[in-house]
Amino acid sequence: MASPACERAIEDAGKYGKALLKFISPNDVGRTGGHQCGYYLPKHVWQAFTPNPPEKGRNSDHPVTVLWPDGRKTSSKVKWYGQRTRSEYRLTGFGRDFPWRTPDNVGDLLVLIPKSRDEFIAHVLDTDDDISELQAALGIEVLQSWQLYQEGQTAAETEDACLNKAFRAFAEAVEQFPEVRIFSEATRKAILGCVAGFKDLSADEQLVRLIDEEYKLYKMVERKVYQSDVTRLFRDIDEFLKTALSILQARKSRAGRSLENHVEYLLRQAGIPHQMRQVVDGTCPDILIPGKAEYEDRSYPDAKLFMVGLKMTCKDRWRQVLKEAPRIPRKHILTLQKGISGRQLGEMRDAQVTLIVPESLHRDYRDNRGEILSVHAFIDSLRETYAP
Repeated sequence: MASPACERAIEDAGKYGKALLKFISPNDVGRTGGHQCGYYLPKHVWQAFTPNPPEKGRNSDHPVTVLWPDGRKTSSKVKWYGQRTRSEYRLTGFGRDFPWRTPDNVGDLLVLIPKSRDEFIAHVLDTDDDISELQAALGIEVLQSWQLYQEGQTAAETEDACLNKAFRAFAEAVEQFPEVRIFSEATRKAILGCVAGFKDLSADEQLVRLIDEEYKLYKMVERKVYQSDVTRLFRDIDEFLKTALSILQARKSRAGRSLENHVEYLLRQAGIPHQMRQVVDGTCPDILIPGKAEYEDRSYPDAKLFMVGLKMTCKDRWRQVLKEAPRIPRKHILTLQKGISGRQLGEMRDAQVTLIVPESLHRDYRDNRGEILSVHAFIDSLRETYAP
């Protein structure tokens, strides 16, 4: 259920037709010890927030007014740093007692909406449910650190001609939504057939690529299956809302199951014994390693038992794993969460929870890298545990 803050963000993005979605990083809040200040803005989409192009060898300022969630307005600047070794845009100038650049904001989603060239509206979402609701409502998925929403356009597609051909063939053959498992299998088949050396990539790189490409395939199928529903005339508002809710719910439920499918594939490829969604001690962890029989065998060594929760985001959902598989004190969560505050990581450490995060996202955990594992490091440790 979207909060009022999330609903306002969705409404503003739809009203003005454009929004930059960016996960707040340690660098954005000054936790990395560098000389940068303000929020980093991606230069690949500079025209969305400034008239000043990214010119090497010069700096530039673009004054803007930003309306924040608590009603305050800041006289800020979109600054381009192009001199010496720097090559980046930053949104700066927030005044004293600004509440959204603190360590606790790491992992929150900044939604920056250009109302005009010189006026922005900003929203900051700090719960998993709101972040999921917003992405589902706008039809985009922030798989790295940022994504640009533009009304009437899908996220930039980067798949080569081979992947595009395979995905379109799949989409043309379906008449209704297949199970998420079918999406995942079709994505893997296309990637393995089109991407040379895919199996030679690290488990981290494979996982991010699989999830990214599956979402593109899903969007193709979604456009085909729902096209007639979204273009027809509705009898009343209730019918329209029912259709919209169905589409949104399908988007949200797909993402988590997609992660589960691809992690299971990587464990199979690595030869790691495991079982998915097994009921033990009245709980149902996402992954039990090596399996239910070993867990229930009290003579089996506790040190060789693992449980892994799978969560697209875990900023406020991580505690859900604490009661699962109670025989295993050390819990693991594999997540695509883009950064998290040092305070929350400390709470996880105290609760014996270890995060597993794809390596490409570790830059958003700069001051806490020693407390998280990469996917390939976790799999390597399991190989050592179960080596003959």
